[in-house]
Amino acid sequence: MNPQSQFCHNPDCRARGQVGQGNIHVHSQTEQRYRCTSCGHTFAATKATPFYRLRTAADVVTLVLTLLSHGCPTQAIVAAFGVNERTVAAWVTRAGQHCQRVHQHVVQHGQVDLQHVQADELWVKLVGRRVWMAMAMAVPSRLWLGGVISPHRDLVLITTLVPLVRSCGHSLAILVCVDGLASYVTAFLHVFRDPVHTGHRGRPRLVLEEGLLLGQVVKRYVKRRVASVEHRVVRGTEAAITAVLAATHSGTGINTAYIERLNATFRASLAPLVRRGRALAHTEAVLSAGMWLVGCAYNFCWLHASLRQRAPAGAPWKWQERTPAMAAGLTNHRWTMQELLCYQVPLPPWVAPKRRGPRPKQVLQPGMAVAG
Repeated sequence: MNPQSQFCHNPDCRARGQVGQGNIHVHSQTEQRYRCTSCGHTFAATKATPFYRLRTAADVVTLVLTLLSHGCPTQAIVAAFGVNERTVAAWVTRAGQHCQRVHQHVVQHGQVDLQHVQADELWVKLVGRRVWMAMAMAVPSRLWLGGVISPHRDLVLITTLVPLVRSCGHSLAILVCVDGLASYVTAFLHVFRDPVHTGHRGRPRLVLEEGLLLGQVVKRYVKRRVASVEHRVVRGTEAAITAVLAATHSGTGINTAYIERLNATFRASLAPLVRRGRALAHTEAVLSAGMWLVGCAYNFCWLHASLRQRAPAGAPWKWQERTPAMAAGLTNHRWTMQELLCYQVPLPPWVAPKRRGPRPKQVLQPGMAVAG
């Protein structure tokens, strides 16, 4: 147990979420509990992780979640480990919610140099119905930026996805390549606006980012086969889009090849996404949890062959393998699945509540004369 890497989880503690302040001590080695000297509360070492208050060993849960993130069906997990199917679903839900918090804390922090973003949607068959899953990625680093699920492929789905893209990048001057769905153009032109404050009363005017470039790949089908493909420049110039594509080494023309390849990775890694399979998800919550689990494992734990770099001179290996999070500068090493699941997202710093009501009357100090 290492108290220096822990922080207080009490929302009412003044030192909550702060690491290395010297207020955390070991409370019980047997029960694996810490104690905060600032507020006096104790908490378990597994607090804010999927292992909190689980009776099953953490190694077993980690192994099951690793298999599930690599496309193993739930029925195989039940047969191999002898656990209940509802138990596996509960583990996936816990892990998915945890991975979503990790993604929001690490990726959606406005520190990623996006440059080129691609977005796409794919349909997923649930029990008795079908839903749509929209996702986005940063092409230079292959970083998965997040995804949303909706029963309909409409503007609401895309408008929920685009703010995730904006929250990840530190600059809005990027190239966006999407398919022919008109909702993408409407959503990006609406979300990628900033208020211009002039000092006058009233709502400030929203101005669109000048460096935003939009390109569409419009496919026309005849008898379920692609008959023609049109590359359309929606915003910007063709020369500017070509320059960004050349700088990011992502092709010579407007394309969505990288996000479509990522869709194939998700279909191979998440069993409910298989087109013709029997491992269907029952609810959107379980499907969303599996999406966040696979997405964070892809970003932090899986090495990407196209991101490798030549090792420095004198190194015992020829290539330096990297994950998308390493390529984006979010971490300096490859995470293990247990490290991902044990990552504790700190609470925001404590802020003193504002005092309400009239100000208290000033009390005169002893010896001070009262004005007559």
